[in-house]
Amino acid sequence: MQSKASSFRARTFFITGAVFLGIVLLAFVMSLICSPYDPNATSAKEILLPPSSAHIFGTDNFGRDVFSRILDASKYTIFISIAGVAIALILGVVSGLPAGYFGGFPDRVIMLFNNSIMCFPGILLALVAVAVFGPSMFNVVWALGLVFAPTFARVCRAGAMELKTRDFIMHAKVMKVKPLRIMYSHILPNLMPQLLPATVIGLANMALFESGMSYLGLGVQPPDASFGKMLADCKAYVLTAPWLVVFPSLMLIFYILGLYFLSEGIRVSYSGRSDS
Repeated sequence: MQSKASSFRARTFFITGAVFLGIVLLAFVMSLICSPYDPNATSAKEILLPPSSAHIFGTDNFGRDVFSRILDASKYTIFISIAGVAIALILGVVSGLPAGYFGGFPDRVIMLFNNSIMCFPGILLALVAVAVFGPSMFNVVWALGLVFAPTFARVCRAGAMELKTRDFIMHAKVMKVKPLRIMYSHILPNLMPQLLPATVIGLANMALFESGMSYLGLGVQPPDASFGKMLADCKAYVLTAPWLVVFPSLMLIFYILGLYFLSEGIRVSYSGRSDS
């Protein structure tokens, strides 16, 4: 049972995170069913129009509707962050659990590779990978997945090393349960208090990395929209057309803050159960 204080804190974080994240998810749903304009349609007669009833977020330097492009950008941001974290999580679990469970030589080899990746800044490795294989959305997903995989591997390794000496794992060994089943049926479910917050934080970090790469021209490619690309395109219009900066920035902030609040809510929820 959770204490009342931790339950209140967790509920507050969940509600706050749900509100911020719900705004972005609403934009994602609207991009699929009812975008007001074609996000890539240009108009020489409607360049840099301020927010109005016709274009509630204004238009950009090509006459494109900013609101429609924000809806489209939310779709790519959510897809890239989820796909990248899925790849990182799978690679991290597949490598981290055996390393922590078996130890010895497999552990040294796997962690040597993971530590080698973590020695370099993640964004730098992702930029190098995308520069080598070419800028595209799918290359960004794979690059970010590989860069974030060691983080999940370390979480799984530490958890497996701690849990493999517990009584229920020792009992499973005595019962001749195969190591593969022990790792993925007994150890992995008990790592959820560590993996769930790390996964949610990973989604936020993926979105940040993707926006940075798109800002540099190595992420989502034109004419598709991306929060980072939208910010890069409006650098020359920060003072004359501030709506080009404000609205994409707010959507990116909402997405990241929402995920951080949700992650904190999960952490507080699990810690409250363990402390009670």
